[in-house]
Amino acid sequence: MTNPGRLGLLVVVLVTGCAAPRARKHDFQSLQDLNWIAPGFTVQSAPTLAPQPKPNSPRLVAPASDATWISLDDWSQLNGFGQPKRVALHPLKCVLETSCGLFTFEAGSSMMRWNGTAVQLGFVPFAKGGVLFVHALDVRKNIIPLFEQVASGPTPRRIIVIDPGHGGKNTGARNIVNGMFEKDLTLDLALRLKPLLEARGWTVQLTRTNDVDLSLADRVAFAEQNRADLFLSLHFNSAYPSQREAGLETYCLTPAGMPSHLTRGYEDDPSNSYPNNTFDTQNLQYAIRIHRALVQLGSTRDRGVRRARFLGVLRGQNRPAVLIEGGYLSNPVEARRIADPAYRQAMAEAIAGALE
Repeated sequence: MTNPGRLGLLVVVLVTGCAAPRARKHDFQSLQDLNWIAPGFTVQSAPTLAPQPKPNSPRLVAPASDATWISLDDWSQLNGFGQPKRVALHPLKCVLETSCGLFTFEAGSSMMRWNGTAVQLGFVPFAKGGVLFVHALDVRKNIIPLFEQVASGPTPRRIIVIDPGHGGKNTGARNIVNGMFEKDLTLDLALRLKPLLEARGWTVQLTRTNDVDLSLADRVAFAEQNRADLFLSLHFNSAYPSQREAGLETYCLTPAGMPSHLTRGYEDDPSNSYPNNTFDTQNLQYAIRIHRALVQLGSTRDRGVRRARFLGVLRGQNRPAVLIEGGYLSNPVEARRIADPAYRQAMAEAIAGALE
């Protein structure tokens, strides 16, 4: 680890993530089976997102080098935010109040929170001499883009490609409550989402509209052929046979120089750069909007916006690209919730609302 010094500054403006568990006894023949409702289950409607603060296009001071650790105190005060508040000492936990809301950091934890929403940092902050240090690459790739998002206003409505994960023989994970395959759940969610986005002015294309298998390369090529401005891949998670894991995760491609949060045994070389890394800033901005909207449904654990480099469906995209893992089909509570069509409708409404 590089010894932290004073702040050097420059002014600046698939193999996818789903595991497939063993088959269960239930079989579903058509999308009509997706109207199965969990007994006694009710769904909260998609929320109206609270407006974020709107600063006057902040010009932030960024680290001059991405290979350094910087004092959060120095960076905060240099940008006019004042000294971060120490809300705990062991471990050191700091809250930074800024023009676009509250950032919370904790020594020894890679989980940052922005206005309550979890964002995984690439490097774990540490404390020295009562001061919290964060990595310069996290400042550039995970913090500054959030200021730019708030200042940029509503999302332009153009062409979006929705990618229902899996299909055909590639069934994906399986719901332990009613046996539904991930491939059917992702397609159902995509079909619910399509008219909601179209009503908001988007042109919407689906990589598949029926039960067919597509390679990751085919999904990337489809987005390219349709000149998509945004690519959104839909998935559900599984840790089968374990039933303990739960929560929502949203992924975008890992920036060059940063380690990934998930590798699934694949090589994770931080020196690699892919076409989609051109859109690192927009990837995070879209991911956190969508993730925050889904978390605000209020019925799942926030596992954070995360980074992965092995996701082939994201790497080759020449546009902002995001992959949603909408909950664990291996967790009884979440499996029951996801099996309910009313909940999937609420998910679709939340995603569409995030892309207003």
